[in-house]
Amino acid sequence: MEKVFVGTGDQRYVVEPAWARLPEGAPFGIVCGVAVDAEDRVYVYARGERPVTIFAPDGTYLGAWGQDLILDAHGIHIGPDDAVYLTDRDAHEVLKCRRDGTVLMRLGTRGVAAMEAPFNHPTAVAVAPGGDLYVTDGYANSRVHRFDAHGRHLASWGAPGSGPGQFRVPHGVWVSPSGRVYVCDRDNFRVQVFDLEGRFVESWDDFFRPTSVFVDADGIVYVTDLSSRLSVLTEDGRLLTRIRIMVDGGHAVWGDRRGNLYVAEIHQGRVDRYERLR
Repeated sequence: MEKVFVGTGDQRYVVEPAWARLPEGAPFGIVCGVAVDAEDRVYVYARGERPVTIFAPDGTYLGAWGQDLILDAHGIHIGPDDAVYLTDRDAHEVLKCRRDGTVLMRLGTRGVAAMEAPFNHPTAVAVAPGGDLYVTDGYANSRVHRFDAHGRHLASWGAPGSGPGQFRVPHGVWVSPSGRVYVCDRDNFRVQVFDLEGRFVESWDDFFRPTSVFVDADGIVYVTDLSSRLSVLTEDGRLLTRIRIMVDGGHAVWGDRRGNLYVAEIHQGRVDRYERLR
């Protein structure tokens, strides 16, 4: 098969479609999220029989967990301590787990929704450099919630609408090392940027229903659209390149230590690997 090359400048990649090697007869299901731990193991989060599936960097299957834990997978994040954070959308819950699936902490009341309070179908969670947690509460609320590392609710912001600091489906979140909070405001077709206290900084437009955001160690920002493209930007929003991903439905993106990217593609139920060219 002829290789496909994408990207421009310093952000050039060769695509490895459907890179993960699953056991025979064991499809992912609906792939919602992807994350990479400190050893470059890749965690795929999906609505299926095995919500969390783990792979070596070369795509070798390493195991799975979450069968009796997750009702409705949506967002996954791996913190600096390699704890795995999961948003369980229809359970109205966020979980912190060890890498083997042992539950360390639960946020929200399982099975109980709240109006503009934690949670009502949450979408994503991110860990700030100082350990605080930021959760987009996204499908039935229009809020971002902030918790400390022990799960104590500190603050919330947001309201329905299209003005600064308002949301229509806050869908993805990331906190950069410099303390910028990026929120994919999906149905307003933009990414909003806040400080750690939730104060509005700026808005980036020219997206098509942005779904997730990842910031690498160099401060480069990657945003998936619910379409066939991935945007690569500087921390202050200057567009570096756009990449055509292989199918519609880019739902999540994460990178490893070598600069390779993994894109979860929800409509095809797969993860593609984008190997960075040096």
